[in-house]
Amino acid sequence: MSNAWRSSRVTFGSLLGLLLLAGTPSLVFAADHLEQIKQAGVLLWGADAEGGAPYVYPSPEHPEQLTGFEYDLAEALAAKLGVKAKMVQNQWDQLIPALDRGNFDIVLNGLELTADNQQHIAMSRPYYVYTQQLVTRRETEGLTNIDNLKGKAVGVLSASVAQRLLEKTPGVDLRLYPGNVESFRDLKAKRIEAVVLDLPIALFYAKPDPALKFSGDPFAPGYYGIGVRKQDATLLAALNQAIVELAEDHTLERIYQKYGVWDERQVALKDYHPEVVEQRKSISTIRDWRTYLPLLLRGAVITIEISVLGMALAVVAGLALVLTRLYAVAPLRWLAQVYVEVIRGTPLLIQLFFIYYGLPEIGIRLQAFPAAILGLGLNYAAYEAENYRAGIEAIPRGQTEAAQALGMTRWQSLQHIILPQAFRLVIPPITNDFIALFKDSSIVSVITMVELTKVYGMLAMSTYDYIGLGLMTATIYFALSYPASIFANWLEKRLRYDRR
Repeated sequence: MSNAWRSSRVTFGSLLGLLLLAGTPSLVFAADHLEQIKQAGVLLWGADAEGGAPYVYPSPEHPEQLTGFEYDLAEALAAKLGVKAKMVQNQWDQLIPALDRGNFDIVLNGLELTADNQQHIAMSRPYYVYTQQLVTRRETEGLTNIDNLKGKAVGVLSASVAQRLLEKTPGVDLRLYPGNVESFRDLKAKRIEAVVLDLPIALFYAKPDPALKFSGDPFAPGYYGIGVRKQDATLLAALNQAIVELAEDHTLERIYQKYGVWDERQVALKDYHPEVVEQRKSISTIRDWRTYLPLLLRGAVITIEISVLGMALAVVAGLALVLTRLYAVAPLRWLAQVYVEVIRGTPLLIQLFFIYYGLPEIGIRLQAFPAAILGLGLNYAAYEAENYRAGIEAIPRGQTEAAQALGMTRWQSLQHIILPQAFRLVIPPITNDFIALFKDSSIVSVITMVELTKVYGMLAMSTYDYIGLGLMTATIYFALSYPASIFANWLEKRLRYDRR
């Protein structure tokens, strides 16, 4: 046997060993991850502090500091492990995927102890008993349970138990929100009729608000648990032991009393018995594309509608802006320039929030669909105005002078000489902006629009097949945007009068 063959066998054996170790993370990391945490001296816990009261949120007195009953609980748990607690900010409905990526050690943020969650991660014994609460406006009558919600627009937190509960209730117009605050704003703005969410959230945000009320008794009790990766068995055992000790020495009760979330249901924690959760087969959305593709295409229709109407508004408004900036009286020229600079200098997300949540405070209430079109259209109008300005200023001034020498007015020279040539020049950047707007339309999901990207996120959260759904979603986006590029190239060639 040659030395080369012997060397290749060693290399192959080493590589095979590494692959086997990589394929069995539970054998490699389960035993020592708790030790790694202790060596680092820090327990990283994932949560969302944006609108996260009373779980974890910036202190009103000292905004640079966090507070909340789960913040105190994290400190107590870390102390039991002999380390410090450090929160890692993460969007709430993406906490489990972020845990799988290793962004933090545990999820501690009102994560419901459900069979769906336990399909993907391991969960501790419960540390809190929650219920659902129906919240309505003060003057609303008759909506006291979920059976009364048929035909009503109802807000829920995305990826929550309330969402899964109402998805099984026929006839409900379900509106999904990324945080706890936005649904109450829409409720008071009369865009929706009710909100269903966990009782601790309702106690903090809705109970003190004189415009809102609790409708009916709390219902659908459940448990909050701490999420860990399935291979972190020793960490899970340590957390379970810590929760038991914190319950026995009444630390949990003291924390919950401090934040006003203690009730008689919490005594049920000591009687908790874990249920056996059957592991379902992993879902392949590529294999079952006939089930998932129609749902994505339904979202794509909304994306097309928003994008086309938003771009139409942008093209018209942008033309009005550039004509005002170049040819109007001085005050109007200045206002047009200020509009362009302000819109280009502020995020689209902030502008959407202002239109959807800010305008109702002065009596202007828009539904999500027109608000999305208005937000995208007015934002991109600033960019189209600059495209038009570049095209107009690229036309030699002598053409305008020649047109006026022939007896044309300024408007006639613009209409017949300048603008047709300018339009030909700005077709490529306008096309690029349309494709960019087409993708930016995903941002409107923050104002409850369920478009293509939002549908992808919802399906990915339920199936955890980000790759298969992602490939289908990307294919749909490409199939919709590429024809726009082809049409723009064709139109540009058609308008090349000087090259015929």
